[in-house]
Amino acid sequence: MDFVHSSGVLVIRYIQNNYGEYRDFLNLISTVGDPRNVFSVYFPLWFYLSHSVGTKMVWAAVFGDWLNLIFKWILFGQRPYWWVHETQLYNNDSFPHLEQFHITCETGPGSPSGHAMGSSCVWYVMITSALNSTQCFAAANEHTSKRFWILRSCLWTTFWIIQISVCISRVFIATHFPHQVILGLLAGMLVGEALEHLPSVCNVSLKAYIQITVFLFCIAVSLYLLLRLAGVDPLWSVAKAKRWCGNPDWIHLDTTPFAGLVRNLGALSGLGLAVNSDMFIQSCKGKSGYQSRFKIMCVAATLTTLQLYDLVRIPTHTELLFYILSFCKTASIPLVVVAVIPYCVHLMMGNEDRKLV
Repeated sequence: MDFVHSSGVLVIRYIQNNYGEYRDFLNLISTVGDPRNVFSVYFPLWFYLSHSVGTKMVWAAVFGDWLNLIFKWILFGQRPYWWVHETQLYNNDSFPHLEQFHITCETGPGSPSGHAMGSSCVWYVMITSALNSTQCFAAANEHTSKRFWILRSCLWTTFWIIQISVCISRVFIATHFPHQVILGLLAGMLVGEALEHLPSVCNVSLKAYIQITVFLFCIAVSLYLLLRLAGVDPLWSVAKAKRWCGNPDWIHLDTTPFAGLVRNLGALSGLGLAVNSDMFIQSCKGKSGYQSRFKIMCVAATLTTLQLYDLVRIPTHTELLFYILSFCKTASIPLVVVAVIPYCVHLMMGNEDRKLV
């Protein structure tokens, strides 16, 4: 692996030295590719367009990030910003200088890339769902068939541009080696493809949601305990991040492996409660759910509310408290998006209709 890592360092140095003027753009792309944006941006927008696509996106994000955690604990991937300091390939005074940024110091293992895996997984679901919804019209005649071919080409071109940009940005900030983002990209696409063959996720009961959440949590904790029994500290990467990060303020508790686990399980639990609630059934599945005015009002209210969510800061002085509050905060997002806001808009529109009568 030393050859792969040293070759990756050469790629990182080349990108940083020759494309440094694009650092703001690449940092932005890396932030946009953050899997957490699925719950606060992509999911709310898509859910009101298609309940099935929005639901599938959450499942893709949760399973993709959960598998990413499992892979990271098994593969023990290094990260460039600490590997260059600890490898024996370089002399103490001649190791390559890799520039660090405020989003460089991820604390989990590096392989595969969570950003690349999460982004490719979710975008794969979005692209395939959009194509499947229009494919039925493509066979109507030769003209529509050509238009569908053009649409498919444009969408997949957009997909690859976004994924390559995310991969390059993660390499540029020295938080991943090139082979790690490639592995994450391919793994994410496989998860997205697997979900395409599981349409039943859109009709899962609350009991099944709870069972799956508990199952995923137990598997992750069991793997953690097995590694500890084998004499391996699954959180070995946290110490390396704290030691070699250029700025201690760049170390964030929400980048630890358990933070991602509780965040995703919270989102899945919240979605299960929301889609099986009476508020969702009365609003989104009722007459209001098919009206364009209802959807526009829900989108506007949701995006405004989620902007306020970003202002809520979870205390980090106690890890257990942080994880509990992270779970609750993430679980509340699907509840607000799927149940609370649509129900409030539904009631408001009903009151307006009665006043007009």
